Amino acid sequence: MRITGIETYTVGAGWKNWLFVRVDTDEGLHGIGEGTLNGFIRTTEAGVHELAHLAVGEDPRRVRSLAKKMLDSVSLDGGHIHRTVIAAVEVACWDIFGKSLGVPIHQLLGGRVRDTVMGYANGWYRTERTPEAFLAKAKEVIAKGFHAFKLDPFGTAQGFISEKELALAEEILWTLRRNLPEDTLILIDVHARFTEVEAIRAAERLAPIGLYWWEEPTTRDRQETVHPVGRRSPIPVATGEMYDTVGQFFTLAEGGGVNIFQPEPMSLGGIANTLAVADVALAHGSYIAPHQSGGPVATAVCLQLAACVPNFLIQEHFDAFNEPWTRDLVTWHPAIDPATGHLSLPDAPGLGIDLDIEVAKAHPYDPKAYLNIFDEGWEKRLGTGRS
Repeated sequence: MRITGIETYTVGAGWKNWLFVRVDTDEGLHGIGEGTLNGFIRTTEAGVHELAHLAVGEDPRRVRSLAKKMLDSVSLDGGHIHRTVIAAVEVACWDIFGKSLGVPIHQLLGGRVRDTVMGYANGWYRTERTPEAFLAKAKEVIAKGFHAFKLDPFGTAQGFISEKELALAEEILWTLRRNLPEDTLILIDVHARFTEVEAIRAAERLAPIGLYWWEEPTTRDRQETVHPVGRRSPIPVATGEMYDTVGQFFTLAEGGGVNIFQPEPMSLGGIANTLAVADVALAHGSYIAPHQSGGPVATAVCLQLAACVPNFLIQEHFDAFNEPWTRDLVTWHPAIDPATGHLSLPDAPGLGIDLDIEVAKAHPYDPKAYLNIFDEGWEKRLGTGRS
């Protein structure tokens, strides 16, 4: 079996764009991947086509060999975008490999260790930054069957946050805590807003609310700042979505203070590298909770990993809060069990999902569809320039 071509599809999905990849073979099988990277959809698409010659003619079932070739054949490392390009093709090849044997990807990776996984909602608070508005939207999340959700209540704060703005964030969180079922898990995404000391101050202020985790609390420029925050924060710290190498997670483990690793499979180069991170975390006594703010194909990738990774904690989930038409874009969606808040896992051959090309083409790329968390009113998720 040989790869005969790679096609890309950019899709405007409201407040963000998605990039999907289809890898075709000479035996009629095809695979689907995703290369969504906020703000760099066209750039990543160009990268896929620029490196496609390294994949065409190769056997897609030799997934690790092909991914290594796509990395090593470019003497200058292309960083985040390079890994995302590789991931899009790598995932599509895993999809083909599974289909060729009639088994889901997780079966190729050792089989299931669980049948469902806890999911947490994101993308749900497309509203004004007030306690009342957040509570109304959070009640809709609970009504859909979720027992956990994530939010960033800090407005446009950067570096430090004023007393007035921190007080509003605290009021939003207490309103949610006091008016939702007591077992609701509330996760905080800091979006790397704060300095080290400010991240600790804010965590200490908000800790009595009973928060599940404190995500990306400090700058992305210096990875080591997360360690003192992790050791001093009364809220468990989670991080790693911006890392694009396995070695960065080794450094995270070595530095201490963090026991929740957040690999983003697309940014990291795909499924094999994410498994490597899971093993680093396992050796460290830690868990993974993959970041996933892309489209439904990337969701399926994370859920394949959830099926077979022993130290898998919880899965981010945007799909239930995307535009209604996006349900027609793919052939499978995870179900949410309202009794447990758990997501179902894919079990069809390969990735367990396929793309409707005509639906993708009907929703073209939107140059204004990306998220800027320092844009006033970003919580409404209307796309830059439309808030």
